[in-house]
Amino acid sequence: MNKVAIVTGSATGVGAACAVDLAARGWNITINYTRSKDDAEETCAKVKAQGVKAIVVQADVGHDADCRKLAVETLSEWGRIDGLINNAAITKFQKANDLEDVTPEDFDRIFRVNTTGAFMMSRAVFPAMKRLWEENKERGAIVNVSTNATLTGNGSSLPYVLSKGALNTLTPMLARWLSPAVRVNTICPGFIQTRWMLNGIGEIAYNKMKKDEEQLTPLRQAGTPEHMSEAALFLLTEASNITGQTIVVDAGDHLGPR
Repeated sequence: MNKVAIVTGSATGVGAACAVDLAARGWNITINYTRSKDDAEETCAKVKAQGVKAIVVQADVGHDADCRKLAVETLSEWGRIDGLINNAAITKFQKANDLEDVTPEDFDRIFRVNTTGAFMMSRAVFPAMKRLWEENKERGAIVNVSTNATLTGNGSSLPYVLSKGALNTLTPMLARWLSPAVRVNTICPGFIQTRWMLNGIGEIAYNKMKKDEEQLTPLRQAGTPEHMSEAALFLLTEASNITGQTIVVDAGDHLGPR
């Protein structure tokens, strides 16, 4: 029987790359979107082209009922949940050094999706993962997608970076609380070549950041969704003795230029 994963925010970008790459490894996938239905259906087609099964579920992970809906519909389809990638996230792009450019409401909304949403999704899938462990000693895995901005102080906005810092703190706590049935780890991407980033900061800033990554990072490369998927899938499918860890995936950007 194929293993099953839910990938939140998997219509585009890192989530879509994770869904397709997991499918290539023989996993059935629940693809999740909030607004990008057409993109989600396109990703679903790519997943199914790998010879596995997939469903598309509209859900806002900032709402507990939607998180539980994702788990219920996945279990209804396949009867098991082996993996979860908490990728869904939102931000408000903020003017640098302008402390008035974000509101308390921005903090509430962004934390609700980026941090509380990851907790609620983990809570929603845990009973299914625990049952697999108790019945067959099959251990589940959860991977959170954070950001290297929690280390560098750079980022799209204060609420976004702080919400991801809280996500990093949530990781070892869940790793303890959900053990031994579930491993929980986090990746912290740096710059990623995505439509989300391009639309958020504009073409000029995007191209400058990409060029800087290619010229100044120790690895001299700008991150792609596939780079992030590679790390996330290692933690999800291979790292059988790793839990509670946060791994930076940014071509060495957090180290600063040579």
